[in-house]
Amino acid sequence: MRDAFQRLYTPHRMAYIKGEGRTDESACPFCEIPGLSDEDGLVVARGTDVYAVLNLYPYNAGHLMVVPYRHVADYADLTPDEAVEMAFFMQKALRALRLASGAHGFNTGMNLGTIAGAGIAGHVHQHVVPRWGGDTNFMPVVGGTRVLPALLPDTRTLIAEAWQKIASDS
Repeated sequence: MRDAFQRLYTPHRMAYIKGEGRTDESACPFCEIPGLSDEDGLVVARGTDVYAVLNLYPYNAGHLMVVPYRHVADYADLTPDEAVEMAFFMQKALRALRLASGAHGFNTGMNLGTIAGAGIAGHVHQHVVPRWGGDTNFMPVVGGTRVLPALLPDTRTLIAEAWQKIASDS
């Protein structure tokens, strides 16, 4: 039955849903990533209280997240410093993605709690998904496939370089 809802199909995320690659169910990837190199962790930028990282199972090319270093589940429980730096990182993420990819728009937001759709409910994070006019085409709709134009490490380098450029311009 047809309705007025548009749907975003992301079949590549099934690996995430099934838990592929997870070694320890109690481990928090957002707590582990800061201990990795930027390249291995797909970290775009690091701040004092938060960092920006590419989503390993992106909805779209350049999909990144802003994450506090501290393991905290609810945005309401962030310290003022964490909340402020998260807001500034969101601004920088938008600027860097516009520079790196010419994004026409963005979906941003948080899923707080499992019931709200958070895949990692124990560690708050904010998504930044770049969008372009016409970025939904026949591949995801008919072929059930999302085409990502670059490998994640290459995307990380491109966005990290743009992040550095916008940081030096301000």
